[in-house]
Amino acid sequence: MSFQGLIFQDYVFYALAAILLFAGLRVITARNPVHAALFLVLAFFTAAGIWLLLEAEFLAIALVLVYVGAVMVLFLFVVMMLDINLDKLREGFWNYLPIAAFVGVLMAAEMAMVLGTQYFSAEHIIAPAPHPAGYSNTAELGRQLYTDYLLPFELASVVLLVAIVAAITLTLRDRKESKSMNPAEQVKVMKADRIRIVQMASFKEPEEESNTKEGA
Repeated sequence: MSFQGLIFQDYVFYALAAILLFAGLRVITARNPVHAALFLVLAFFTAAGIWLLLEAEFLAIALVLVYVGAVMVLFLFVVMMLDINLDKLREGFWNYLPIAAFVGVLMAAEMAMVLGTQYFSAEHIIAPAPHPAGYSNTAELGRQLYTDYLLPFELASVVLLVAIVAAITLTLRDRKESKSMNPAEQVKVMKADRIRIVQMASFKEPEEESNTKEGA
């Protein structure tokens, strides 16, 4: 890549980073929950752009499709359908501001200590080698995932499957008001168990009584 291309890439990165910081700040400062959700969508899009600059196309596409296309649509639907009392949410904001500011400053200090120049400076980070023209980040990720990291991937899938089964089990607990049915018991049911044929003698109303009712 030429020197002009690198300079342009730096400009694009700083522009996306500034938009990302602004969107993240507006997520926590916007008074309207719908506006906060929309700013979060903007933050996801700019983060996907930064992933593209790092040649991580799969992560960028997954961020847009999964978070913007599914999660944020659900958030917006819930926020717009619920009748949220904003005045009730703002009660006690200033009471918790000192402790929140202290925790925020503490987290920023910890991140500065961990991500400082001692371990993450330009001398310690080796620039990645340039990829050929036909390089595919998605194909390389799939190859690594299903070859070198196949066992951890399978273990993670089993853990997620157990979590799904546990969530379904917790929601389908036996309750007094629940009307659950056992499909196996329904299949075993015969016609004689559900239908009873009753034979009754026919009855005809006498003609005199019928005429009297019609005259009345």
